[in-house]
Amino acid sequence: MHRTMTRRAITLLELLVVLAILALLLGLLLPAIAKARGAANRTTSMNNLKQLMLACHNHHDAYTHFPAGNDKNNFSATAHVLPYMEQAGLYQMIDFKKSIVDDANAKARATRLAVCLDPQDPIQEGDSKSGATNYLFSAGTEPALDGNNGVFFQSSAIRIPDIADGTSNTIAIGETLKGDGQKKAVTVERQYVVLKARDALDKINDNSGVNEWKASKNIRGDRCASWMDGRFLQGTFTATRRINDPKPDAAVEGGLGGLSALRSLDGVVSVAFCDGSVHAVKATIDLKVWKLLSSRADGQPIPQSDDF
Repeated sequence: MHRTMTRRAITLLELLVVLAILALLLGLLLPAIAKARGAANRTTSMNNLKQLMLACHNHHDAYTHFPAGNDKNNFSATAHVLPYMEQAGLYQMIDFKKSIVDDANAKARATRLAVCLDPQDPIQEGDSKSGATNYLFSAGTEPALDGNNGVFFQSSAIRIPDIADGTSNTIAIGETLKGDGQKKAVTVERQYVVLKARDALDKINDNSGVNEWKASKNIRGDRCASWMDGRFLQGTFTATRRINDPKPDAAVEGGLGGLSALRSLDGVVSVAFCDGSVHAVKATIDLKVWKLLSSRADGQPIPQSDDF
């Protein structure tokens, strides 16, 4: 005599309970996964900054000075340190005697460099004709690139002894968000104002660009469009606005300088100091402290702060 065995089917209520438990577990895991991914992305960005700063030091060893933030043909510091980032082939493709926009430099200009891209930025690439970047070199605390008081300004050739405040107290490079290509004012994180007047640098003040932003006039969204370009908001920035400042960045036409802030989505930006160290700086940092950190020889002590 054979006994027939039967299985009890899962009831709808039991299935719903299982699904609810799974949903609860997923809800608990997702924030942890997102947090871990965010931490990994920040680590990657900090490593990028370290590589760029190490390359600058290798350039200093070879030429006895750091590269210019923007040279006479508008090539960036990044372009000049390519040989020290295992990019000697790309460096040799560039004709530094011609302009960055010359057809002779088109192929090199379009090259994508992983070391220049911050994985924290949802926008990874923009114009296909130019490899973008998320890292800007600090020109100093004045609006003009020329003759500024930082380390990477117009035609600069700063030596380590010139950094009187100390390399561990002077910012070299900062991460920021790229533009989104839009030509209307949407968010200061992505767009900026172009000041058209020829004498705009002489007349610039803290409110420069605000009215244009409100009227959505003279707006560009090409911040950090090319790692090869050393001009203002392409390869260089000035410590003239605080991190994530609600006022828009304002660039003088031609990339000669302007007002700028480093931009982030989470209220923190990573910066490389001239000694090669990399630190996370909170957007709550006082503008006066930010400027002290961005000047190479102001002679002022850096106040104690929990923001960096």
